[in-house]
Amino acid sequence: MKNGNVSESQFQISGMTCAACSNRIEKGLNKLDGVKDANVNLALEKATIHYDKEKISLEDIQKKVQDLGYDVVTEKVELVITGMTCAACSNRIEKGLKKMTGVLEANVNLALEKATVEFNPSVSSTKDITNRVEQLGYGAIVKNDEGDKETIDYREREIKNQERKFILSLLLSLPLLWTMVSHFSFTSFIYVPKMLMNPWVQMALATPVQFYIGKQFYVGAYKALRNQSANMDVLVVLGTSAAYFYSAFLVIRSIGAPGHSIDLYFETSAVLITLIILGKLFEAKAKGRSSQAIKKLMGLQAKTATVVRQDAILDIPLEEVMEGDILLVKPGEKVPVDGMIIEGQSAFDESMITGESVPVDKNAGDSVIGATINKNGFIKMRATKVGKETALAQIIKVVEEAQGSKAPIQRLADHISGIFVPIVVGIAVLTFIIWFTRVAPGNFPEALEKMIAVLVIACPCALGLATPTSIMAGSGRAAEYGVLFKGGEHLETTHKIDTVILDKTGTVTNGTPILTNVSTHLNETEFLSMIGSAEQQSEHPLAEAIVDGIKRKKIHLKRPSSFEAIPGFGIKAVIDGKEILVGTRRLMKENKVDINEAIGKMDRYESEGKTAMLASIDGMYAGIVAVADTIKDTSREAVERLKEMKIEVIMMTGDNSRTAQAIAKEVGIDHVIAEVLPEGKAEEVKKLQEAGKKVAMVGDGINDAPALAIADIGMAIGTGTDVAMEAADITLIRGDLNSIADSIYMSHKTIRNIKQNLFWAFGYNTLGIPIAAVGFLAPWVAGAAMAFSSVSVVLNALRLQRVKL
Repeated sequence: MKNGNVSESQFQISGMTCAACSNRIEKGLNKLDGVKDANVNLALEKATIHYDKEKISLEDIQKKVQDLGYDVVTEKVELVITGMTCAACSNRIEKGLKKMTGVLEANVNLALEKATVEFNPSVSSTKDITNRVEQLGYGAIVKNDEGDKETIDYREREIKNQERKFILSLLLSLPLLWTMVSHFSFTSFIYVPKMLMNPWVQMALATPVQFYIGKQFYVGAYKALRNQSANMDVLVVLGTSAAYFYSAFLVIRSIGAPGHSIDLYFETSAVLITLIILGKLFEAKAKGRSSQAIKKLMGLQAKTATVVRQDAILDIPLEEVMEGDILLVKPGEKVPVDGMIIEGQSAFDESMITGESVPVDKNAGDSVIGATINKNGFIKMRATKVGKETALAQIIKVVEEAQGSKAPIQRLADHISGIFVPIVVGIAVLTFIIWFTRVAPGNFPEALEKMIAVLVIACPCALGLATPTSIMAGSGRAAEYGVLFKGGEHLETTHKIDTVILDKTGTVTNGTPILTNVSTHLNETEFLSMIGSAEQQSEHPLAEAIVDGIKRKKIHLKRPSSFEAIPGFGIKAVIDGKEILVGTRRLMKENKVDINEAIGKMDRYESEGKTAMLASIDGMYAGIVAVADTIKDTSREAVERLKEMKIEVIMMTGDNSRTAQAIAKEVGIDHVIAEVLPEGKAEEVKKLQEAGKKVAMVGDGINDAPALAIADIGMAIGTGTDVAMEAADITLIRGDLNSIADSIYMSHKTIRNIKQNLFWAFGYNTLGIPIAAVGFLAPWVAGAAMAFSSVSVVLNALRLQRVKL
């Protein structure tokens, strides 16, 4: 609803629990300058807002709701965009979508020919968005689950269409090129049939090239100009039309002057269009190759699954597998989806997901990953994650999002592309005037030729492709090595990293500690029964190690009547009416437990790299349990690689200083920050950032999430928790610290590649325009160079697909 500048909009709001919530949002929105009235309905979880669109935007309203602690429900849609030819097109679609009411964010990727749009479904619909793209003069197909297939089919159709056009254009242009070559003194010996020298024959050959083959450029230019912008099509149309229509004018004028020799430029326009079509054909094929990583990942999926339903065994398509289904997997088959083994045992090749080359033995109760290979045993499994929830689907999603995102370095190129074409048109007109009035006074054909060369050489196609093609190739290649960049901005930032902070447990170490020592003045069996009963409620890896070690001793455990985990300190539990404390010195000190007799033994355990935990029963010291974690085989090698790259390596842990120093010494880490509480990890990262460091935090646990989020780059070990991976900018699927060096190396390679592309694109236009303006480039040579520039940028980006890590 609109009334003057007052618009009505509705937001779906999540997170409200009672009337106080809806009142808070209502009051907060009504205080905004520009909001006339806001009404929040708790039952419908909907806010209806009347606002002055001149004073406040929907984005401001959404931000206010989020600032109040709630969320506005938005949707994301991916579109396959057709009809784009250069960066000016993608910029125009992006700007047009962002201006739509209800659209919060729009990102158009020229190289992928895709758009990702985040919108408020209460205000706009997918249909509105596709309609807007079509109004701007392009095509839009909603990318559904079959979107990649549609995209691939579309690309193949487009390539075949361009191939047909190129062949026809080449057949019509070759006779014209033949006549042109014969004009040079050094090629005067070449025979040219008299018929081809006939102006009308030349016009007949050039006309279908100009208006049938070149129709796509006219359509694109019309749409661009109708939307008050300019793109590559405008330059091509201006250049070729000038040559064609001037020649056509001379041919028609010659009717009254038969036998009079005239210089025609039909070959200029025809050869230009042929070369540009050839360039587009090469570009389309190269773009297809740049998304090979996604195709490879999708190719890992099983196509069918054997499922047990109502006592019948059925072979069904993978898409029809549902969560909870019982699946049968034979030796040599791919595991269809993520799940848990309920019967049988086998070894699994997980190298395609984890990079671990040695098959992993698994039994009933163990989890299996979709797309991994069952090597030698028959198993029955229950599907726990299907469709988009599987590990492989999540990996594909992260890679797609990274490839579709923009790096900050692209903003400069996008900005220049947006203003480039009008400037070029101005330079071309100025070139014509100078040649016509000063350099070759009154020589219209000469001035026209120079103007055409400037128009054609200056097309900014390469500029628009320089960054996204490198991001696609670089992030795709990294994914093949188990490094998932969540976006182009992270791929760019990573090369600046000079300090890497490693969490200890599960990052430097395997995260699977074992119980090594028990010291108590009580009966050991009774002591361990109390400690194991208290620790069995904890999810901490060290607690699990203690409980496992005690269970192996066949000691009976009891259920605690109460349990409390104290992050960074330990646990508190009540067993048979007795209060049990297990944890650090600090925990004992805060609870006034005298531990003097334990200090010597504890120091000895810690100097051996073990983690020792003190225990008390009803406020009295009871004993010590010590656990030791094993260091990952690759940790020392990875630390050495980082040092060779001049990167400072720091280990940060909640463990005591002695244990931490022992582990650090073993892997070659010189700097250790120990006894850090979970909330303190983020503070330590901040301190390093304030000292001017570019910090990467590497961790795998929930307690690492705040530090991962605040670091310049957060890297989550893929074998860790979902929370850590969600907070991170990069996921290292393999759990191998070598992946840290791999990610930094890949970032360096990608940024260097982007800079090469931008240098080539900028340099090409910067040098090409003056060379064309002073008359050193024939229009057809300019056309060939323009086509070559785009292809060369894409081919340079594709070199990243051959990088060895």
